[in-house]
Amino acid sequence: MQAQIQIVKYLKKYKIPFSGLASGKHDFEFEIDNKFFDCYEHSLIKKGNLRALVELQKQENMLVVNFSIEGTIELTCDYCLNEFDHPLSFKERALVKFILEDWEDETEEVIILSKTDHELDISTLLYEYTNVRVPYYSKCTEQGVDISCNPEILEKIAGESGENEAEKEEEKIDPRWEALKNIKNN
Repeated sequence: MQAQIQIVKYLKKYKIPFSGLASGKHDFEFEIDNKFFDCYEHSLIKKGNLRALVELQKQENMLVVNFSIEGTIELTCDYCLNEFDHPLSFKERALVKFILEDWEDETEEVIILSKTDHELDISTLLYEYTNVRVPYYSKCTEQGVDISCNPEILEKIAGESGENEAEKEEEKIDPRWEALKNIKNN
């Protein structure tokens, strides 16, 4: 319970109070770090250092929110198990509509808020936008910058697979031929 309260308190800094803003463009900047990703139990990203520039364009009945996110996230290589920094740089856009009645048909592109709401929580959007950018498989040489897989680990993997192939080759011998091998050795 205490941990949940701390998470809610931490994520408060990712709320944009728009009710007092004049119509037009407004810029905000947010840091996305390890503590941010710790707030989400099932996050694919555990460590990262990102900066989100958020441009909010306030209109009478809607908000247009443009995100520009840059930085690095830490990935684990699926081949050699090394941890490495993967650079991210992307842009996203969300539309926020205001309505009077309750509305349940919120979509990925359009976020629905009540006319009485006064702030926009972007923490979930930042979480989703970054986690969607995690590659299906991670490899040092493909997603890292100036890094290659750990040669010691690759050597061990190659050595183990060579031993396994020799064992499989022995298992594939037909048992009828095994008896003939014994005759040859006598």
